[in-house]
Amino acid sequence: MKTFKLPSEEPLLNIASHARGGSRVAGRLTPAQIEHIRLTVNRAPEVMVKVLSPGSSDLKAVGRHFDYIGRQGHLALESDDGYQLHGRVGQELIDDWGLDLDELRPQSSLNALPARKPPKLVHKLVFSMPEGTPPQKVLSAVRNFALEEFHGRHRYAMVLHTDEPHPHVHLVMRAISEGGRRLNIRKETLRHWRAQFAHQLQGLGVAANATERAVRGEGRKPAKDGIYRARLRGDSTTDRAKAEGVARELAAIGGIRPEPGKRTLMATRAAVQRGWQSAADKLVLHGDRELAAQVARFASGMDRPMTERESIARVLSTHVRPRQHESRTL
Repeated sequence: MKTFKLPSEEPLLNIASHARGGSRVAGRLTPAQIEHIRLTVNRAPEVMVKVLSPGSSDLKAVGRHFDYIGRQGHLALESDDGYQLHGRVGQELIDDWGLDLDELRPQSSLNALPARKPPKLVHKLVFSMPEGTPPQKVLSAVRNFALEEFHGRHRYAMVLHTDEPHPHVHLVMRAISEGGRRLNIRKETLRHWRAQFAHQLQGLGVAANATERAVRGEGRKPAKDGIYRARLRGDSTTDRAKAEGVARELAAIGGIRPEPGKRTLMATRAAVQRGWQSAADKLVLHGDRELAAQVARFASGMDRPMTERESIARVLSTHVRPRQHESRTL
């Protein structure tokens, strides 16, 4: 079976690349890059495109996922041909897409490796925007995105969820194309999808952006208060284990030991900041001194990069210090 993947391409705003020197630095920014810079420094809402864990890849699991996103038949799914599918339509879609045949393909291949995990029958995607974004525009953007990226090549169905503050669309897509090629989702694939999703939202008048976390001056998502609460409850979770390890280190030496990954974080941040400075210099050459000044403030205002353990230590410290103060005043 042939394998299909999108060609690797540089993201629209790869700020780190501007710091490497050579002809790229000497070149001019395109109007699209300037607009992307403007959206980023003004902190336009960032789109999210997520690939859900496949879990089990058999037909029953696919059917359960269709039931889940359709809320057991209470929400209508929209098919790739624009029809509204009401009720519990998982089996109908499985039959229509020929997923039973897709499940049999690896078994009939002479090159199949029985010990390997069966390949995905579908890709489970989520397209999301922050709270306050008009839900119907999110759905329209995903619809337009899917028409351009998948229509006529991959079967798909989607549904809008508004039961959480952030509107999001679940899209299930057959992993094998109508031409028999398997879509492998790579990092560059997701990068391309994020950019196109943002483009579709912008076309609907929604401020949306698709910039890498490192370029925005953000590292990993910060540790949440839930880590601390899980530790207090005694829940047996990975987060609790990490929090307890950091807590022991804080108690023993008053801090956490240096981590090898910290050097990489600092080097990446330095490259990003040099890239932003290069972008600011180019904007001055374009005559846009106001945006250049915004870029300089944006780059200099980035928070210090932290490792995951440093983030956990910060969360734990904010809870421990008030308790220590209370005990001293009793």
